[in-house]
Amino acid sequence: MCENKRRKIEDCISNLPDCILHHILSFLPTVKVVRTSILSKRWRNLWASVPSLDLDDFIIYASEVDFQHSPDSITSFFNFEERILRSPKIEKFNLSCHDCFNPSRVASWIANAVVHNVREVDLCLFAAEPSIIPQSVFDCKQLVILKIDMLRNIEIPSRIHLPCLKILHLSLVNFLNDESTQKLFSRCPVLEELVLWDCAYGMNNLTISSLTLKKLTIMDYYHMHPNCCKIKIDAKNLTYLEYNGYLTNEIFLSNVSSLVKAYINVPTLRQTQKEVACRVADLLKGLANVVFLSVSNCTLECLVCADRMNLFPVIPNLTHLVLTMEMGNYTFRALMDLLNFCPILQSVSISEGFKSCLLLGENDDSIWLSVPICISYHLKTLSFNNFHGSYSEIWFLKFVLKHACVLEKMNVWWCKLELGDRKKQRDVRKELEITEKGSATSICWNYK
Repeated sequence: MCENKRRKIEDCISNLPDCILHHILSFLPTVKVVRTSILSKRWRNLWASVPSLDLDDFIIYASEVDFQHSPDSITSFFNFEERILRSPKIEKFNLSCHDCFNPSRVASWIANAVVHNVREVDLCLFAAEPSIIPQSVFDCKQLVILKIDMLRNIEIPSRIHLPCLKILHLSLVNFLNDESTQKLFSRCPVLEELVLWDCAYGMNNLTISSLTLKKLTIMDYYHMHPNCCKIKIDAKNLTYLEYNGYLTNEIFLSNVSSLVKAYINVPTLRQTQKEVACRVADLLKGLANVVFLSVSNCTLECLVCADRMNLFPVIPNLTHLVLTMEMGNYTFRALMDLLNFCPILQSVSISEGFKSCLLLGENDDSIWLSVPICISYHLKTLSFNNFHGSYSEIWFLKFVLKHACVLEKMNVWWCKLELGDRKKQRDVRKELEITEKGSATSICWNYK
């Protein structure tokens, strides 16, 4: 009975139209797609017309595939790849070469995919030579998505024409000079999304100028730069900015009046706090028009130092603030200072709660001397995650409840460690319910 049921399910899948089967197979590596040819006559030649190719030389090392790391097996791998590339239509081409044995053949595979009017190219060429990316990639009129991960210098050709390119991701790519980046970006007239992951090494200036760019992500974790690179961003239609890194480089924002959402994450301090504080302050000052901001722990710590130097940024249009760290004594003070510079803030989310070392109370007058305007007259929603029910956490929630005149909802998420202590939960809920409130706030208790 079970066997018959299984066969019926298989028949249902086999009877699907080619376009649906192609879509299903597009999520699998090409080696596994080819293996479907043994299922039945229906599947025998179906793999050859799948418009998505995902080729990875890692299969040479994989035990589940009959390739061994030897000259004969490498030749077999090359022949397999070239047979696959005879497909009449290739819309998506992924190629990973960790051990490039024949750069010219790999370059020919890439060129062949481009000839087939490919719309998406994803290249991971860790062992490749700069010349392995053929000119045709930078002159492909149909290309919509281009992703390059190289870990070495890239040669940008003199002729670049990417009229349809909307998404460009560059990872660990070293440009030979400052002008090559500007030339590349300027030849992408409809570019909407740009991701740069550790691409500023060895450069003095990196200019990102685009009239169409909407989303920009910069990952800047390589901190052994011989010199500081000045990254200049000029994109009047940019709406989303994400920065993750140590701020070893300087970020300059200009003409970004459309920017509404920003994520700033400085994981740890790799330089003097004063130096990073100046860069954080300058970066946040460029976010004057954002309405949503997510910041990390060290970002707030830098603001404490910036405040001492009278560099504290004002973010007048901010309505939603997300804090992506556990709050300690140092960062909590920075948070209270930041709230004073966000006058119309309506929503605050504390994603990781408070550290156990954080000590708050009525005797700490320096924090409670003044209530930020946003808490008194604009704050509508407060979300507090990883709640332990500690004295400091309760004190903070009481403070907000008392002074927030328009607060509508307070969402509190208990941490997993406290889920079993029902008595503690009841006592905390009762204590907050009877506290003095500045508005008719609804407290919603959640359990993960």
